[in-house]
Amino acid sequence: MKIGILTSGGDAPGMNAAIRAVVKSAIHNGIEVMGIKHGYKGLINEELVPLVSSDVDGISEKGGTILKTARCPEFMEEQGRKKALETLKKFEIDGLVVIGGDGSFQGAEKLEKLGVKVIGLPGTIDNDLAYTDYCIGFDTTLNTVLECIAKIKDTDSSHEKTTIVEVMGRYCGDLALYSALAGGGEIISTPEMKLDFHTICTKLSENIGKGKNDNIIIITERMYDIEELQKYLEEKLNISIRSTVLGFVQRGGNPSAFDRVLAGKMGIKAVELLMKDSSGRFVGIRDNKIIDVDFSSINNINDNKQKEYDLLKELL
Repeated sequence: MKIGILTSGGDAPGMNAAIRAVVKSAIHNGIEVMGIKHGYKGLINEELVPLVSSDVDGISEKGGTILKTARCPEFMEEQGRKKALETLKKFEIDGLVVIGGDGSFQGAEKLEKLGVKVIGLPGTIDNDLAYTDYCIGFDTTLNTVLECIAKIKDTDSSHEKTTIVEVMGRYCGDLALYSALAGGGEIISTPEMKLDFHTICTKLSENIGKGKNDNIIIITERMYDIEELQKYLEEKLNISIRSTVLGFVQRGGNPSAFDRVLAGKMGIKAVELLMKDSSGRFVGIRDNKIIDVDFSSINNINDNKQKEYDLLKELL
């Protein structure tokens, strides 16, 4: 038996730990592994290399992905997917492990419909896949955000200033929510509970009126023009405000112990599923147990994020 593994979409801390787990587990069970570089683009362009145990020694503690990653518009076309299928057949690959987020999973599902045995591992810092409690990379990124906020708070406190901090997350507010809870953010706005400029201004004014002059406003990316929000608050309250976009600093860094262990368990599960001839499954964690769900049911899984937000926002 021979399997392939690729990482796709945005990189996430812990992807290397997942690669290591898949390779080590597969070789332990007598399975060959081919690493596919640059995600689906590499699959189309036949960028495949054999992986052995020594290739993945010492990579778990490294951020990013040794297999590299890239966007691939060509794969979204039928002709591109046919090329990918031809590559898999040419290299006699019996199963594929895809590590990535929502877009990567959509690609995995398309390949599965073409008859490829595919298992997906959730590797995305946004934590925006509802079927799993945590995605690989979220915990590390959250801790990076907290470290940045702590440094900002030191200066805000010294100068009695307010700072708007924009964190990543795309259309999911988990990074903003959890960093606000753990890092002491005074005002938070996420896609799940978006505040308009007036509401943010009112809350900030109330805090200042109570003597709280150093405030952290945490927002999820893509929701506002941060410069417009800053200008609005400064003009309405007649104060000086800073703004900080954390950007890609959130993606990098050594993965946390939690992400390394989570990735390891998920990687082993992926190999087990392929050995059982399973296909079209997404691996995840729920209630501290490693689970797998069918591709076709993922959109029907009840998303409890709103309930969680309603409970947690009482702590803000």
